[in-house]
Amino acid sequence: MSKQEKELNFEKAFTRLEEILEKMNSGKTDLDESITLYEEADTLIHTCHNRLSDAERKIEMLTKKRNGEILADENQKPLVEEFAFKGP
Repeated sequence: MSKQEKELNFEKAFTRLEEILEKMNSGKTDLDESITLYEEADTLIHTCHNRLSDAERKIEMLTKKRNGEILADENQKPLVEEFAFKGP
């Protein structure tokens, strides 16, 4: 995980992504600024994905039975809790 990813929590990264989207959709950014914003957004998406994956793994670990077996559905897929982000 990069230094920037460690410093940004999910909520801050998601908020910044929303700001970038709003700015790019305004039509008031030139090409160079749009490319810079796109690159930043790509990094933030990666950060958010990593944070969500980490959270999913932690939740999966918490749903294990006391004997160490993972609680699974009928297809043997691990049961996980849904992560419903409501935004900042």
